[in-house]
Amino acid sequence: MTLGDFIDRHYRHFNAAALREAARAYRDLIDDGGQMLVTLAGAMSTAELGLSLAEMIRAGKVHTICATGANVEEDLFNLVAHDHYQRIPDWRALTATQEQDLERRGLNRVTDTCIPEAEAFRAVEAPLRALWRAADGAGERRLPHEYLYLLIRERTLADSYQIDPADSWLVAAAEADLPMFVPGWEDSTLGNFLVAKQLAGDLGRPGPVLAGTEYMAALAEWYARTSTGCGLEELPEMDGALDGHRDAELRPDRDAASDADADPSPVGFFQIGGGIAGDFPISVVPMIRQDLRRWCPCWAYFCQISDSTTSYGSYSGAVPNEKITWGKLDVDTPKFVIESDATIVAPLVFGYVLGW
Repeated sequence: MTLGDFIDRHYRHFNAAALREAARAYRDLIDDGGQMLVTLAGAMSTAELGLSLAEMIRAGKVHTICATGANVEEDLFNLVAHDHYQRIPDWRALTATQEQDLERRGLNRVTDTCIPEAEAFRAVEAPLRALWRAADGAGERRLPHEYLYLLIRERTLADSYQIDPADSWLVAAAEADLPMFVPGWEDSTLGNFLVAKQLAGDLGRPGPVLAGTEYMAALAEWYARTSTGCGLEELPEMDGALDGHRDAELRPDRDAASDADADPSPVGFFQIGGGIAGDFPISVVPMIRQDLRRWCPCWAYFCQISDSTTSYGSYSGAVPNEKITWGKLDVDTPKFVIESDATIVAPLVFGYVLGW
């Protein structure tokens, strides 16, 4: 019995059924020529989601990623310092004094796993600082993840790898030149490191790293070209006044968009967790339609794995239909919410899509 057979037979009700239906719809979107954006919040990289996500990227089942800065860097940390990580199964029983001891030993705890500061953070910072300095001196600026792609492609840290690079989703993304968006990158260890070097005068300001608004601009261009085959400037203008974005009958004029350089693909949205990794990219549709006043389709699929409580006023935990009111999803968009632990659910969905 394959994993897919097991899920089809046993996952029939409640969150199990939601998982099965979401996985089937994910597979169907890809089989029909669609593309999928996956978001990563929480500590998915420290949970080693790369074991399944990297294979999804190599198999062409993931076409772009929006992740927190922590998830991007923590996959790299795990790649170069895995053997020095320390797992603490009874983490709930730790006293404040024991937590302080971990800090003094340079062990930064994420639930049951401690990331070693010296072997992870400092090992990456030195070669990354060299890339930043070279770019700064040449007057070049790049997006944050592009520097990490350079480290991987140039094999700068290859001698330090402590896991099979096939199990690193960041390596798979770099090798595929996967479009990536990292909103709020400053809220990460490497983001803090960059700012510290700027404050110390080692790097200029604004410096070699582009800001988050550049990510939104890049995301808008990617979404337009992927979902319509046209660049932003070729998208038809929205008709009507302030409520023109609600005109569901408006469709792009393919004859007018004669410069289209690709066939359009429906684009799905697979959200792991919540926060900025999810809220940032899903907003690109209303930004294009309501602010830029250009037409683009809504997301063609939506699934969120979450344990957030909706009644607390959470954006992250909002039910999919609430997103219709913001112009992010359409009435007919397939929508799924799996209320469970993403470290359990995401590999099962990925395995189903991969045909394991």
